[in-house]
Amino acid sequence: MKYFIIAGEASGDIHGSALIEALKEKDSQAQFDFLGGDLMARSAGREPLIHYRDMAFMGFIEVIKHLGSILGVMKRAKHAMTDNRPDALILIDYPSFNLKMAKWAKQQGIPVFYFISPKVWAWKEYRVKDIKRYVQRMFSILPFETEFYLKHDYEVEYVGNPTVKEIATAVAKMRPVAAFCKDNGLDFEKQIIAIVPGSRKKEIRDNLPTMLAAARIHGDCQAVVAGAPSIDDELYKEVIGDNNIPVLRDQTFELVHNARVAIVTSGTATLETALLGTPQVACYRMNGSKRVYWFYRKLIKGKYVTLPNLIADARLIPELLLHNCSVESVDGWLTKLLNDGSERQEMLDGYQRMAEILTDKDCALITAERIIGQLK
Repeated sequence: MKYFIIAGEASGDIHGSALIEALKEKDSQAQFDFLGGDLMARSAGREPLIHYRDMAFMGFIEVIKHLGSILGVMKRAKHAMTDNRPDALILIDYPSFNLKMAKWAKQQGIPVFYFISPKVWAWKEYRVKDIKRYVQRMFSILPFETEFYLKHDYEVEYVGNPTVKEIATAVAKMRPVAAFCKDNGLDFEKQIIAIVPGSRKKEIRDNLPTMLAAARIHGDCQAVVAGAPSIDDELYKEVIGDNNIPVLRDQTFELVHNARVAIVTSGTATLETALLGTPQVACYRMNGSKRVYWFYRKLIKGKYVTLPNLIADARLIPELLLHNCSVESVDGWLTKLLNDGSERQEMLDGYQRMAEILTDKDCALITAERIIGQLK
């Protein structure tokens, strides 16, 4: 069968790659067209029609500025599906773009499946109406989403979380910490503060300066930045300046796993960090004003915004958002977590409870089976 897959950012590329491998395992004749990245290209054995780095725009202003490019990408995707009609369109998160594609595909009679739900339970709940209207089947990777969708009279299946398998596979292949430090020119005797500032330019510009300033207070530690695959070195040089802070690429999991503590931009990386067993401070600065914070807190539903807290339904990690994300607040939590105190142990215990809730299901394989079953 022919599958058309759309992933609009780095995390979607990872999950899309795993799904392609699973579909190939269950369907030996599988053919793929996709919007995604290098990992999906490796799994599919062909280049993406459009790379996600040409699609990863965030925030209202940035989207408006690049609206022409976004519409052009959408047009190319529609033409590709018209020319080589797929048996299924599979969408991975990225809702502003993907729900428009879902509507169009439904009108063309192409079955639409969604792997990894948009976070409609926290933001823009009205999108559930479009999901119910255009998506034949939703496959959830967060256990609490099944109850949320049931309240909207829409049944979804929790298939497990892909990050569980990704982290387990990555940890099994990791070097000893001494080798990791030696290979990257790090001091084995110094504790590492891993800084994970996100995969988008705006996220990095907004969050990395505060993260670095807080980390530098702890001069007995070494701060190391996790470089995102879609971001050029020039941006890191611009933000880091003359400070001697290394940027490691393609080693984020290993960096975080070997760190004493991590400072992480809120998003999927908070879940990855929790599964890697590293205490963390979650940040999301974007705009530091109290007025903007109040506005977003009114829009965002629920008690929490980070995945570890949402999954456990408890405050496992600190959420320092907007004006609450300051050098002083980040440093306060770094001080607590660098030491062997109660805050550190409570966070590690919470990680264990969260992992048990997630289970170890192979979500890519289950999703592939379900999609193929729906198409027969």
